[in-house]
Amino acid sequence: MIRAVRSITNNIAEGYGRFHYQENIQFCRQSRGSVYELIDDVIICSDNSYIDHNKFIDLKSQCEKVVKLLNGYINFLKKQKENEN
Repeated sequence: MIRAVRSITNNIAEGYGRFHYQENIQFCRQSRGSVYELIDDVIICSDNSYIDHNKFIDLKSQCEKVVKLLNGYINFLKKQKENEN
C-alpha cells in the first residue's frame, strides 16, 4: 500500500516535469492505475477485517476523489495539447 500511494504522487510529479503534454498524460494514467491498485489493497484490508466498514468507505471515497481529480487533469492536458497544434 505504501508503494502504491507513493507511486501516485511520484508519477504526477514526474509527468509534470516532462516537456510534452502526452508524456504528462501518460504518467497521470500510471498514477491513476496506482490509485486503483490502492483501492484493491483497501478492499483486501476490509475483506480480512484489518479495517472496519466505515474506514473502508472513507478510504475508498478518498481514492475515488483522487481518480476524479486525475481524470480532470488528464482532460485539461488533452485540451492543452489540442490547442498547441
